[in-house]
Amino acid sequence: MTSFLSYLLKMSKTHNFMTNNLTDKELKDEGNRFFGLKMYDEAINCYSRAIIKNPVIASYFTNRALCYLKQKQYIHCCDDCRKALELDPLLVKAHFFLGQSLHEINHYDEAVKHLQRAFDLSREQNLNFGDDIACQLRIAKKKRWNEQEEKRISQEIELLTYLNRLISDDADKKLKELESSDLDNDAVQSKSLQIESYRDRSLTELTDLFVQIDERRRKREVPDYLCGKISFEILRDPVITPSGITYERKNIEEHLQKVGHFDPVTRVKLSADQLIPNFAMKEVVDNFLQENDWAYEY
Repeated sequence: MTSFLSYLLKMSKTHNFMTNNLTDKELKDEGNRFFGLKMYDEAINCYSRAIIKNPVIASYFTNRALCYLKQKQYIHCCDDCRKALELDPLLVKAHFFLGQSLHEINHYDEAVKHLQRAFDLSREQNLNFGDDIACQLRIAKKKRWNEQEEKRISQEIELLTYLNRLISDDADKKLKELESSDLDNDAVQSKSLQIESYRDRSLTELTDLFVQIDERRRKREVPDYLCGKISFEILRDPVITPSGITYERKNIEEHLQKVGHFDPVTRVKLSADQLIPNFAMKEVVDNFLQENDWAYEY
């Protein structure tokens, strides 16, 4: 057992000696090999050595950031991505990995900003990430919406509690004033009943109002199928491609003009004259908006 440990120590020292004599590019390649084997600590070590030798190559930072992302070390991933963006603000992977990490630590606004930037840059640079960036962006936008909804609900509950307290305090004040008045007992009792009745009625009406709000709140979710694959916003002028994918017309036409004549999701060849209005989806969206006018803010 002792001899085996000695052998491992010797091999480790040999490996360190060898990697110390490698160039930054060779260290990067060695890191890529370890990454492929899912040996992330070893890969991080190689990328770190490459960065020491050449700290101005942005991709070394994004390579290490991806290792941190795989290990769920999101803060380290964010740090490396930000360093990469200082060197190259147009690096898609840096925005992509940063957006994913920010999403994992619940910084949804910033996550959406970087994921949207990654998506836009990938289109401008004609890079194929499949649906990976788009999927992460949809998830982050939905999480951000849900977070905003939770804050709104919390504010409504606080408002209801505050209004209930105002109504009750006002009734208590009037009852106390009534006790010190010059009215006879019958008049005091009659007035007291009126005040109590008014308080109960006001509290009931207020509760009923917020029950209606609760009913509307349960509907405050836009299904993914009502949103475009490119903009992730509610479809207003939906068109369908021969592949069966529905897009917002202006978004898919812009894609065909600026990126290329292919379907962004299926990568099948596509031209503008192949786009067909999706009247069925248009009707579904219009009906949803009529019943959920808040969705215009989505």
